Amino acid sequence: MATILDKIVASKRQEVEAARQKIPARELEARLGNAPAVRDFRAALERPGDIQIIAEVKKASPSAGVLRADFDPIAIARTYEKHGAACISVLTDARYFQGSLENLSAIRTAVQTPLLRKDFILDRHQLLEARLAGADAVLLIAEILDDEKLNELLKEAGELGLQALVELYDARNLSRVVDSGARLIGINNRDLRTFVTRLEHTLELVARVPSDCCLVSESGIRDRRDILRLKEAGVRAVLIGETLMRAPDIGKKLDELLGKNE
Repeated sequence: MATILDKIVASKRQEVEAARQKIPARELEARLGNAPAVRDFRAALERPGDIQIIAEVKKASPSAGVLRADFDPIAIARTYEKHGAACISVLTDARYFQGSLENLSAIRTAVQTPLLRKDFILDRHQLLEARLAGADAVLLIAEILDDEKLNELLKEAGELGLQALVELYDARNLSRVVDSGARLIGINNRDLRTFVTRLEHTLELVARVPSDCCLVSESGIRDRRDILRLKEAGVRAVLIGETLMRAPDIGKKLDELLGKNE
């Protein structure tokens, strides 16, 4: 039986092919000279001091539906920047997350904070789109990429000046992610096949991540206590979406997560 992730990937392959037919890669490549300058995504996560937060602009999800009715991506991104997010993740998948590349482009013009294109990246065409929209980094998901494709996309992202946050859920994928040369590694606490979330998933794998990697824990982080648990275990940064999107006051919640009131 097909999982939610299987359905998303099948849909994404069709979407990428349609995008390629609409605007061939050579046309996107011709525009690269006008692409925004790239900011250092990893450096922002490795600033001295506390654990850093990648705050996510995310209207909806397949498991939870619409997360925020009064969704204003630019206002949300500005709030994140004002309240100290190290980086901002922008969901660009339209069908399942109600995101768009247009949101990413608009946010790029509104903030100076480094941006991550969060999507289901399968093809170089999507890397070109990300670069032109103003992304500084892209998400690569080990569960949907074989070794050859992961290595290929990592290389192509680097050639375009993009950094790659390589994410895994299945513990069996950790060694192949490390072997790919990725040094910005995300552990997703949410199983994208079932959408079950466990914060402990990062804690169970953190000791196996090489010390020269910048480790990001993703999903299921709800309060300052969760962040402190992850920090103590050696996690360098966290990616938080739904907790912020559901907060009545996003800025106040981000302050709380960063421990500004301690």
